[in-house]
Amino acid sequence: MKRVVITGIGAVTPLANNFQDSWALVKKGIPGIDTITRFDASALKWTISGEVKEFDASLFLTKKEVLRLDSFVQYAVAAASMAMENAGLTKFEIDRAGVIIGSSRGGIITIEKELEKSFASRITHHTSRITPYLMPSTTISMAVSCVSQKLGIKGHCIGISNACASGANAIGEAYRLIKHGYAGLTIAGGAEAPICRLCIEGYGMSGALSRVNGRSASKPFDKFRDGFVISEGACILVLEEYKSAVKRNAKIYAEVIGYSNTTDAFHITRPDVQGEAHAMRAALDDAGISPEDVDYINAHGTSTPIGDKTEAQAIISVFGKNIPASSIKSMTGHMLAASGAFETACAAMSIKEGVIPPTINLTERDPDCDIHVVTEKKEADIKIAITNSFGFGGLNAVLVLKTTDNI
Repeated sequence: MKRVVITGIGAVTPLANNFQDSWALVKKGIPGIDTITRFDASALKWTISGEVKEFDASLFLTKKEVLRLDSFVQYAVAAASMAMENAGLTKFEIDRAGVIIGSSRGGIITIEKELEKSFASRITHHTSRITPYLMPSTTISMAVSCVSQKLGIKGHCIGISNACASGANAIGEAYRLIKHGYAGLTIAGGAEAPICRLCIEGYGMSGALSRVNGRSASKPFDKFRDGFVISEGACILVLEEYKSAVKRNAKIYAEVIGYSNTTDAFHITRPDVQGEAHAMRAALDDAGISPEDVDYINAHGTSTPIGDKTEAQAIISVFGKNIPASSIKSMTGHMLAASGAFETACAAMSIKEGVIPPTINLTERDPDCDIHVVTEKKEADIKIAITNSFGFGGLNAVLVLKTTDNI
């Protein structure tokens, strides 16, 4: 079996348009959540989101490509390009590489826009032609396709849609691919652009979104949390075989040593304690370690009443109450597929820098979430960390990361 390490990270988030600045703000506990500006949401019950700000797609795509491609694809290309640069790679070194990118909603903004155009033309009896790029530009796989085109990648490529676990699943599948002998490095992560009326009302009517009108709306594990804040962005990691990374003198962030991809087989929206606990145990088994070996949990922590309670109970059943945990979503909101990838990157940085980022907005702890939630940035010697990603339908992805100090 091959050893797999992370050698590059790129991201576009509600915090910043690159990973380094996003991570710096995560450590400071600064939120990227604010009032929705993408459309007029003033009449809705849900008016807060985590929007990507001042993003310039022309730095990564041509003018025609920007017009034709949905935002989730644009974010994916930007994050992948930055990850490749961060890894010290050129286009000519990665033609045999692979690409695996997850997305939950794909090109839903473009779909909504074209539907509105179609309905308006029927009402006014004016001809309004739907873009011929509607179908190709909105598919989940278009992120993979465009990233491979822009970076010159001709190897293993696949798009994944596994709800909110999609980005973590993409990284996990890349890890398995390389572990079992795939020769090329693999670019993997998640991309999402769901901030449109259809998504806001859809998630809102399901009872999943917060109705708090303010930047503190995302409050994982707090007694008064009332739902998640929907956000957008992308995060892409470069994974490669350890010997390859050493040979080219690459910077190594962390080693991936375990992964689980499980389903609760329980309910379409309600999570299951047993299912999430099983996912964590399966990842530990894959890594060949015990719960006592883990120093930190990067929690899924979405800020929904049932989701946080379920995850906390699952953590207690596997690790007990004392292991430190924190939720990045308290600052970013829920970027759906992009969150799992971004949180994996943050877990890698926690290990590399020896720091646990805070969970902000937690003012009164929920007694039903009786775990050790870190609320202030904390220095810590982290040898092994896990990161949880749980999605609608009971789809679970857990990754285990390890320090490379003694690799």
